[in-house]
Formats: sequence, structure tokens, C-alpha cells
Amino acid sequence: VIGEWLGLDLTGTDKAAAVSQLTAALAQVDLVNEMEYLEPEEAAALADLVRQGGRAPVAVFARDHGEVRLMGPGKMEREEPWLDPASPAESLWYRGFLYRGFDQTGEGTLEFYYVPQELLNRLAPPTSTRREEPALPVEAALRPVEALAQTRPPLTNAVDDLTTLLALAQRTGLRSERLPNLDGLLMDPDRDRRSLLLTLATEMILLRQTDDILRPTRSAIEWLQKSREAQLRALVDAWSRTFWNELRHTPGLVAEGESWQNDPLLARTALMDALPADEHWYRLSDLIAVIRQQDPDFQRPDGNYETWYIRDADTQDYLSGFGDWDGVEGRLLRYLVQGPLYWLGMVELSATSVADATYRLTTRALAWLGDEPPAADEIRVPLVVQPEGILLVPYNASRYERFQAARIADPEPLTPGKPYRYRIVPSSLAEAQEQGISPERMLQFLESAGGRPVPTSVRRGITRPEEKGVEGRLQSVVTLR
Repeated sequence: VIGEWLGLDLTGTDKAAAVSQLTAALAQVDLVNEMEYLEPEEAAALADLVRQGGRAPVAVFARDHGEVRLMGPGKMEREEPWLDPASPAESLWYRGFLYRGFDQTGEGTLEFYYVPQELLNRLAPPTSTRREEPALPVEAALRPVEALAQTRPPLTNAVDDLTTLLALAQRTGLRSERLPNLDGLLMDPDRDRRSLLLTLATEMILLRQTDDILRPTRSAIEWLQKSREAQLRALVDAWSRTFWNELRHTPGLVAEGESWQNDPLLARTALMDALPADEHWYRLSDLIAVIRQQDPDFQRPDGNYETWYIRDADTQDYLSGFGDWDGVEGRLLRYLVQGPLYWLGMVELSATSVADATYRLTTRALAWLGDEPPAADEIRVPLVVQPEGILLVPYNASRYERFQAARIADPEPLTPGKPYRYRIVPSSLAEAQEQGISPERMLQFLESAGGRPVPTSVRRGITRPEEKGVEGRLQSVVTLR
């Protein structure tokens, strides 16, 4: 068929000779001149392939320019598809300008349509043919918007809640699949956020698995002693490479089965590449539109949108095909900004509805993107030891000192805007001594962290049990008269 287009008679049984003739003829084709005789859609398809370096994943190219129907020799002879091609891609196929094959990539083995290098070398990128964007207008772009009156300031409390989790792991150990009731102990009780923090702590080796229980490591002590900004930087670095899968946690989506996999690193890379590195406000919908136009297949490099099993949580309908891009990829990108990036203090968000949401990068995000060191240490305030055995640990106190306080005292529920409260009780003192913390070390810690002498009542309460042992017990009894 290709030979007929080139005016060759390739009849006969010597296929090797036919290949040689065809190769020589194709090598002489003036492709730039040939493009003038192609239909506009065919020329646009070829130009699109050239602009992409001469190849594109089969599903991606077929989405924009149609498919090539696969036929055996008998069916080809009966239907003669080159006379009535079903798509621009099929027309290029039977002209000998389009080929198909597999290649190894960073995302695995993918199937491509391609222009052979011998032809590509002689085909200058055309300037007269413009690719049609079927899904989005070409002018999709990020433009700064006015700052809103009400915003949600960037968070830094991820390090505080992780400190709480590390302290609980030190006292009792944590089982990631069966966590204790943490209501009232965390600043943000969101289960997905908690899952992310535990995953990051495990990957950063702040927690280790010991007999099915998570326990803190020496690296956790080093992290706790850093400044708040340095701790946040370490969490962001870990998030950028974690295998915690945002798609499996995206609100509104139900991902079913394990037979298909996605690479969460690809979504983060696409997002970070598209974020403008300035402190202006932008619409989140504009950011998503730009990524859809410039890199729509960031999560599925092969362009195949039919193999994942994802349902809409509200309608229970399966989301399949490129037409559901906004329902899957769009939601994922929105969640990356409003979830992990917000939790880790990288963006400030508007307080408006989801549809009109805006965002801007924080100073720490710009420093991270620019590979600049984190901000200097913050001023740390001492904890307060009250005479009744209550330890008050301010929000901006050392996380390391709060971790140590939690080793000798029981945490009490948080009150928004108030310091952390820990109560020294006999059971907490007993647990501390089981961990090898003597009363003398407890008192030294309290004096050092509080910056003043420990109240006499607290000193007596800590030292007397070791001196006198158990002096009394409270128990419930039934008295019969």
C-alpha cells in the first residue's frame, strides 16, 4: 500500500527486495513538500508528533488524532482502509509516515506511535500547522488575582502533632493499624493527615517497627531538637519522595483493588513544575487547567484511562476515560494543594468555597523550591511546673522538652489557644521509672526546662514514692451489713 503511494510496483514474493525498494523510495521523499498535500487534520497530527520529538504514547496520540484499526492481510484486502481511513492517524499509517513500537521509559515499557529517525531528521518542525486542543483553550494560563479578605493562614502544627505521636509511641508504643483514641490530643484529628505523618516518620526512621509496635528511634531525638522550620523542612523533603499515595486518600474518590498501581511521585512532580515561584495569589482551578493542557498524562504516561478502578464516592459511578480527567486527576491535584501542601505549611488558602479556591506559596515554600536553608531558630519559651503537678507546655516551647515531659506525665485534652497540659500522677511516675528515669533525672529536667526551682509539693510527690514505697491505695469495695 505504501509502495502504491510512492509509485512503486512491489508485487512478488521477495519481501526483502520489496523492503529495500521501499526504504530507498522513502529516503527520497520530500516530507515538507508532502505535508502540503495532506489533509489539514493529517498535517496537524504529523506536526504534533514532530513537536513531541517524533513519538507519543499510543493512547495519547489516538486521543487527539484517532486510532489505527489493526487488521490482518485478509481484512485489509477486503476493506482497503487506506482508501477511506477512519482517522488522521490511520491515513498517516498507510502513507508510511507513522509507525508503532515499544520502548523502555522511566515509567516502564510503553507503546508509542513514532516517526522514524531517518524521516524525522529531514522534517523541519512546521510553523504553518497549529495543533488543535480538543479539551482546553490554548490560552489556559496562571494569572495573579487579588488577595481576599478572609484566608486560612499556613499551618505549622504538623510538627506538634508528630511530637505527640512520638511521645505516645515512647510511652505505650503505637500500632499503625490500631491506634488509640487520639481525640483531643491532636490539633488536627484528620485521619489521612495522621496517616501521612506516621508514614513520613517511619520513612524518616523517626519510628521503627519492633514486635508489631512503632517505637521512636535516636533519629527522632535529633529531629525533636531542631527548630520548627528545620523540622517542617525535613517533613517536606520526606513528603516529596514518600510512597504515601494521595490518590488513595483523595476526598470524593474510591480507589478499588490492587491490580493497578499509580506512581504518587509523578503527580507531585507535575504539580511542583507548574507552581509559579512567587508569593502572588492564584486560582486553584487555573493551576489545574494549565496542568491539564500542558501535561495531562502526568499520572498515566501511557495515556490509557481505562484500566483504573475508581468510583465517585457520591454517585458510585466508575470514572473511566479521558472525559473523567477532572473527576480524577483534577481532584487529585486539588487535594495535593489543599491537603499535604497546606498541612505542611507550604501554602496559604482562601476561606472561600472549593469552586473559587485560591492559594499562594509561603515564604518557606519559596525557600524550599529555591534550595535555600530554612529560617533561623525561633525563640523558645520555658514550660511551667504548677504546684498541683500540672506541666504547662506552651505551643512555642521546645518539642524535645514536651516529648520528655510526656514521658513522666499523662497528657490532658487540648484546649484551643491554651498550652499543652500534662499531669504528673503515680502511674506516670511508675512508667517513667520502668523506662530507667530516676526521680533525680525528672527533677533535673523540670528545673532545666522550667528555668526555676521545682515547687516543693511536686518535688515531694516525685521523690516520696521511691523513699516510702506505696503508702496507700484507693479501691472499690462492697460492704455487707
